[in-house]
Amino acid sequence: MSASRPMGEAVPAPDRLPLAGLLVLATGCFVTILTEALPAGLLPEMARTFGVSESLAGQAITLYAVGSMLAAIPITMATRSWRRRPLLLVAIAGFLIANAVTASVDSFIIMMVARLVAGMSAGLLWALVAGYAIRIAPSHLGGRAMAIAMAGTPIALSLGIPAGAWLGLQTVWQIPFFAMSAIAALLLVLVSWLLPDFAGEPDGEQERFGHVLIRPGIPATLGVVLLFVLAHNALYTYIAPLLASKSASFSVDAYLLVFGIAALASIALVGVWIDRHLRLLSLVSIALFALAAALFWPDTAASLPAYMAAAIWGLGFGGTATLFQTASARAAGPAADLAQAMLVTVWNAAIAGGAMLGGYLLDAIGPRSFSPILLAVLLVAFLVIVTSRGYGKAPEVA
Repeated sequence: MSASRPMGEAVPAPDRLPLAGLLVLATGCFVTILTEALPAGLLPEMARTFGVSESLAGQAITLYAVGSMLAAIPITMATRSWRRRPLLLVAIAGFLIANAVTASVDSFIIMMVARLVAGMSAGLLWALVAGYAIRIAPSHLGGRAMAIAMAGTPIALSLGIPAGAWLGLQTVWQIPFFAMSAIAALLLVLVSWLLPDFAGEPDGEQERFGHVLIRPGIPATLGVVLLFVLAHNALYTYIAPLLASKSASFSVDAYLLVFGIAALASIALVGVWIDRHLRLLSLVSIALFALAAALFWPDTAASLPAYMAAAIWGLGFGGTATLFQTASARAAGPAADLAQAMLVTVWNAAIAGGAMLGGYLLDAIGPRSFSPILLAVLLVAFLVIVTSRGYGKAPEVA
């Protein structure tokens, strides 16, 4: 079931995807991911500007994730009765202001407050995108609409972040942040022009948080997100030292480029089949990631297995945000936005948990511990889907 469309609201043509509107949503996702991760490529320059250590400057990324994690559910619940387009505009305006402030101030504290605001805006935007994409698309093409709307994520990871870091290093680090503010300003115009408005949930019809949390399919989806993202971020965060432990000749940039290209291919493939095979695609994604993790196990410096692992990992990961958000939206029905806020919270918690897990494995046990531990985590995620009757299914109508 897609999110309900109130009477009198815009309804899409029965067999046509609203491509322009979906691309606007994809651009919003692109800005969200780029804003989150860009400081990683510019930490030395930012640290010098603010007169702090690189490790302290790196907390700009942590604070962004904390803002998303803590704000997604409270803000979404507080604004459930708001009309959707003005709320989306508020989220985008948050990026415009936060990135402009980040690039303009010389106070580290003010910059960190701006990063917190950006993270809160991200939590709200992620909660809105899935429901918006499904509501503006024909009901039988909801999954494909989600795939297009989420395409900005792998594009930002594979192309946007390297390009933004290159621009900042060639000029000054503030330029990419001003550029993101300019894109956000353009998005405000495009959202107002190209996206229809929808009513929020009437106060008397809003489901309580606890009721949404226990809807069939929601606990399984959140559990799979926690496990999959935990495993992914443990590996992604420490990919450089893991590759270095095999051979000093590995290029992390080339490795992540292979991963990013495969991730783009993944989201395209998911977009073709998601409406008919969401559950199967979710299982295949987990299985592909598990295969990639297994290829890390042998202690070998051979390039071919390592780059094969990167490609398989990218194929497994690229479409998962679309798969998980679509599964959540289907299971939640009219409460899709609140379910997405739950997913955002769990996703960001898993990012933090994955970084801690990977750090522990690397320091306390050693690089070879990653494969067996990640395989165990992914096996549990696989079994959660296999044993869940509600994963990826719309609620039954009485």
